[in-house]
Amino acid sequence: MIMDTIAAISTPLGEGGISVIRVSGGEAVPLVERVFQSKVKLSEAATHTVHYGNIIVPATKDRVEEVLVTVMRAPRSFTMEDVVEVSCHGGIVSVKKVLDLLLLQGIRLAEPGEFTKRAFLNGRIDLTQAEAVIDLIRAKSDRAFSIALKQVEGNLSKQIKVIRHQLVELMAHIEVNIDYPEHDVEEMTNAYIHEKGTAALAHIDMLLHTAQQGKILREGIETAIVGRPNVGKSSLLNELAQENRAIVTDVPGTTRDVISEFVNVGGIPLKLLDTAGIRETSDIVEQIGVERSRVALAEADLILLVISRSEELLPDEVELMRQLAGKQTIVIINKIDLPSKLDMNQILAYFPQERIVEVSLVEGTGMDGLEKAISGIFFEGKLEAGDLTYVSNIRHIHLLKQARASLEDGLQANEEHTPIDILQIDLRSAWEYLGEIIGDSVGESLIDQIFTQFCLGK
Repeated sequence: MIMDTIAAISTPLGEGGISVIRVSGGEAVPLVERVFQSKVKLSEAATHTVHYGNIIVPATKDRVEEVLVTVMRAPRSFTMEDVVEVSCHGGIVSVKKVLDLLLLQGIRLAEPGEFTKRAFLNGRIDLTQAEAVIDLIRAKSDRAFSIALKQVEGNLSKQIKVIRHQLVELMAHIEVNIDYPEHDVEEMTNAYIHEKGTAALAHIDMLLHTAQQGKILREGIETAIVGRPNVGKSSLLNELAQENRAIVTDVPGTTRDVISEFVNVGGIPLKLLDTAGIRETSDIVEQIGVERSRVALAEADLILLVISRSEELLPDEVELMRQLAGKQTIVIINKIDLPSKLDMNQILAYFPQERIVEVSLVEGTGMDGLEKAISGIFFEGKLEAGDLTYVSNIRHIHLLKQARASLEDGLQANEEHTPIDILQIDLRSAWEYLGEIIGDSVGESLIDQIFTQFCLGK
């Protein structure tokens, strides 16, 4: 039972139209009422109503701020507790003065993610829905946001509960067999275990099938832009970012460090790393940039190799293609608006045609081919249907794999006619792993670890 009342600023600090302070707990209404002066008493206000008034110092009645106060009574609130939200003028000084005054009334400053944690502990949402809240905040594309929103609505939870229900039915059937051994139902039990267990396994496999796509859409693809100097790497970054993030000149070696930028290509988030041109150089600063480029190259999930169509390939470029031939690489041939001096056979010797995209970054043409090439590498040519339940959280993927392994062990034991009381152990392990995903069987330390990743006020 959570007894104390907490408060935190729920909007980003800085200048803005309004700032919101959220207060939650059994004493939220009376404690805020101490500093709120209005025609209506908050203690008499109906739930989900907004009231205009002033925040005042109780002892002197001095006005601190002009505010709107929203009252949401339990259990019809995010935390299922009484919640009061104070909307004041945007700005660091005004919101801090109001928060400090509230804390003087005996309200405690909330820990990171504590409002969402209370929603979970009070049974409003399960753990997958709680974790999806932070995914909503951090979403870097419309599709990633859509996936997180579906999880907040409980799509993944429903799927997990269906599988757990299948396992419960299976375990109950086995328990009957164990408790009433005088009934010879072993043959029927083996067939039943195979049928129900195989169905549950297929359901888990269906969820795991979306795991790679879901993880990519959630976290983005670490993408390195490489090539020799002055072929258009920075122009590519600027084109994808739709702004001038990198310096573009005709002088080779302008980019001296790795520039990072998140972009969205057809709903696929890319974390772009614009690297210094890889070449031999006597410039010490450029040498450091080239070395950092090589490190980024080794760590990247996707490599965009930029080559100029208007120039012949240099030996360094051929060597770079040889090194990248076995990696997830897309060759971007730039400057197709200029006369060609490039021998395409040299490139086709290392990369298939579907990995080659021809563009003109000056004219902004050919970029559609990049989206198609990325989908071909990471999504087998297409993204799954939008209404599919994606699994994107690493913790969920790990637990699903553990549940699958336990269930597979149980089915194998069933095929080998292992005593069903031993087989029951594997089924229960699978059931418990699935329970950890939604929070039915999870330790307090893990819960604390999950919610500390949230921002203050959420």
